[in-house]
Amino acid sequence: MNGLQEIQDLTLDHQLSLPGGLDALGIGVVGAGFIVRDCHLVAYQQAGFRVVGITSRTVSKAEEVAILRGIPKVHRSLAEMLLDDQVQVLDIGVPPQDQPQIIREICRMGRHVRGILAQKPLAMSLAEGRDLVRLCATQGITLAVNQNMRHDQSIRACADLLRRGWLGQPVLATIDMRAIPHWMPWSRGLGSLSTFIMSIHHLDCFRYWLGNPERVMASTRPDPRTKFPHTDGINLYILEFPGGVRASAWDDVWTGPVREGCQGELGIRWRVEGTRGLANGTIGWPSYPAHTPSTLDYTTALRGDYWFQPRWKEAWFPEAFQGTMGELLISLQRGTLPAISGTDNLHTLALVEAVFRSAREHRMVELSEFAPEEARH
Repeated sequence: MNGLQEIQDLTLDHQLSLPGGLDALGIGVVGAGFIVRDCHLVAYQQAGFRVVGITSRTVSKAEEVAILRGIPKVHRSLAEMLLDDQVQVLDIGVPPQDQPQIIREICRMGRHVRGILAQKPLAMSLAEGRDLVRLCATQGITLAVNQNMRHDQSIRACADLLRRGWLGQPVLATIDMRAIPHWMPWSRGLGSLSTFIMSIHHLDCFRYWLGNPERVMASTRPDPRTKFPHTDGINLYILEFPGGVRASAWDDVWTGPVREGCQGELGIRWRVEGTRGLANGTIGWPSYPAHTPSTLDYTTALRGDYWFQPRWKEAWFPEAFQGTMGELLISLQRGTLPAISGTDNLHTLALVEAVFRSAREHRMVELSEFAPEEARH
């Protein structure tokens, strides 16, 4: 059998397939900031999800977003929203330090609520994340976490390559980020900057591709451009997985004095090497608000003389947000747990904490130090 015969279907699973009937569940949105206004709600409208209400700490801001995105009802508070029997799914879009209190209030008062899509990080500590997962489970609420990089088209397509075995056994995965985030004002008061807010994307991505690592080694330093106090700006880390697989990322939020007068080279590139193939990708997010799809090039020993270069029109921002909410809605429709469940996300929180501790204490850290039970499964 030659390579082309063995590779029968060249269409990769780059975007979650959405079944009909997902609009049967009404979505209430908590928060009215940029990520809700320009990503969540745009993606939901494209996907045909039914948003029935919105609330925000600033009612006038919620009213503005409701008009812009065609949301029929503005609730003056979360408590008022939770009295609305049309709201069966809560989409939380607030700063991480405010999210746990909101999840607890939903569990206490949300008699009609069946599912919650929380933002990442679920919490600013693994211990609090565990408490929230247990609380939602006790109340019969399906908790999902918006780890939306998993639904970037190139990242999801690479996961499909790995599942099909076209790359063989994974050997090494790397992410090289040279991009300047826009740190929101709420990030000033957090105990962690880059690790919990930016690196969490890449750490969860490595888990999505490769499973749970056993140990990590990390180094960090402050970002010269970010003037408010912080410890973790530029993050470098190496992950060791069972069976010998290694992964590393350079999360460079400085990228050189690009905004201080010199030329720059911004972007995010990733690479996965296996025993039978190689995949390279780029992430379009650094070009936002320009709609820039991510890319994937791959080659495989099944057809060793050829580079496959699938392309698509969708991009991480905003289309990936269809995937995270879509996962939750499908899970509620089918009575299953989403892949991005709160329980699964405890592995990511454990990994984030391990990286943060490794950098702070200048040593290799075992994942079992943080989550012995989750790290073994």
